[in-house]
Amino acid sequence: MVKITDDYLNNKKEFTDAGIKVPTYDIKKKNGATKWVHFGGGNLFRAFHAAIADRLLESGDLDAGIVVAETHDKDVVTDAYKKFNDRILRVITHEDGNFEKELFASVSDALYFDQSNPDGWKKLFKIFENPALQLATFSITEKGYNLWDSQGNLLPAIEDDIKNGPEAPKNNMASLTSLMFARFKAGKYPMALLSTDNFSQNGEKLEKSVLTIAKGWEKNGLVPSEFVDYLQDDKKVSFPLSMIDRITPNPSETVSDKLKADGFEDYQIFHTPGHTNIAAFTNTEEVHYLVVEDDFPNGRPALDKAGVILTNRDTVNDADEMKVTTCLNPLHTALAVNGSLLGFNSIAKEVSDPDMLNLIKQIGYVEGLPVVTDPKVINPKKFIDQLVNKRLPNPYSPDMPQRIAADTSQKLSVRYGVTIQHYIDDPKRDPKDLHFIPLVLATWCRYLMAIDDQGKPFEPSRDPMLSELQPKVADIKLGEKTDVHAHLKDILSNKKIFGYDLYEIGLGDVVEGYFASQISGVGAVRKTLEDTLSKYAKQI
Repeated sequence: MVKITDDYLNNKKEFTDAGIKVPTYDIKKKNGATKWVHFGGGNLFRAFHAAIADRLLESGDLDAGIVVAETHDKDVVTDAYKKFNDRILRVITHEDGNFEKELFASVSDALYFDQSNPDGWKKLFKIFENPALQLATFSITEKGYNLWDSQGNLLPAIEDDIKNGPEAPKNNMASLTSLMFARFKAGKYPMALLSTDNFSQNGEKLEKSVLTIAKGWEKNGLVPSEFVDYLQDDKKVSFPLSMIDRITPNPSETVSDKLKADGFEDYQIFHTPGHTNIAAFTNTEEVHYLVVEDDFPNGRPALDKAGVILTNRDTVNDADEMKVTTCLNPLHTALAVNGSLLGFNSIAKEVSDPDMLNLIKQIGYVEGLPVVTDPKVINPKKFIDQLVNKRLPNPYSPDMPQRIAADTSQKLSVRYGVTIQHYIDDPKRDPKDLHFIPLVLATWCRYLMAIDDQGKPFEPSRDPMLSELQPKVADIKLGEKTDVHAHLKDILSNKKIFGYDLYEIGLGDVVEGYFASQISGVGAVRKTLEDTLSKYAKQI
């Protein structure tokens, strides 16, 4: 048996016998000043960003490891990093059943970044005060950037942070802004703040959140106006856009069992009190993309040598729109809400269902692909081909509809709204020509009832708007006559959710019609899907 903390440099054979590739570098001897900090120590970072850093450490293009700042769950730091000397075992699960295993030692330190942890708090401030720091990357999920409620008002916790100033921030964005204020005071040093979270315009949303906090502090006389100027000077601080794509589900029991059989001792999966599933290993798919706007005012690691596509802002926007609004994320959300209602607990199993496969093909190829802009660096049709034929059906990539369904209210305006906008803007098209996108929007409203297609209760995935939205559909009973408009009008007219008042663009009544069909009785979600496919589906 081999442990992840064993000496991989001097006892390489033990790892090789277990089928694990190991680094050739000693992270303790890579003692340059920290150039790269990453916020969010979850599975995506462990499978992707850590691999990029590993490649650069191997090639000598990086002389210090990444410092990971976990902001959500302190137990991730203790149970998945410190317990294993900050090392990571990545397992790529190929669709043919081959598991490719590799040890990363690219994390130089992991800390819980919260004022309740003074040591980690002080350590990160010291790093941000060092001119050598070039970039901070983020994988904190879309909601980690949000400062506003569904009506566009600042959340009470954010108002408190703005009132209290940079000395005692509580929210992630306020804490980041406080770090940047420390960097400003230390010497107005430049750096890039690079969101690599999976949503459109991620850099712009990060910039908006940071500036909202900073301008609030300035208004209250808590920081000088020069600090806001510093953040808005793109020669000092940049907020590059990115498009990231690598399906990285929670650690898999199948992978855990295989690691145990192969002689890897640290195969156990941990479920923290903060509801994080994590392990010494992370499992992910082979296919991956990271397209980044090449805007780094303090220089950057040679990211392109590790497979990152560096390009201009317009190309990133096009690649992002292709993936997030057409070729992957809308398909994922369709699978998420339908899968939760129809009793699927595996994406791979779900896409083996002919109806579900046909649904996502209609959304991707028929409704989305004709209006998407080709980013050139990635071919949109080949991307969908790869997704539906190779990636989603991979039985060794144990992704679940319930994981993808998290925070759906925060995703709909981007995942479907951009395509809808193309139909509005094109004089030859009409949003009413869309059939399957409105069906998914109706299915999400049906999902809010938390009653599956067999009439049994289920627990919806976490979402910041559940408490606001679920009461609007709570009294609906399957098979009973219901005033659908009265129940859905406040939801479907909410521009924060969809990007539009759906009634104003002619889709509100369409969504209501699908929803009315879906609540007509047990099995009506499946029946509505079958009927819609029968009536509108085009041959692919």
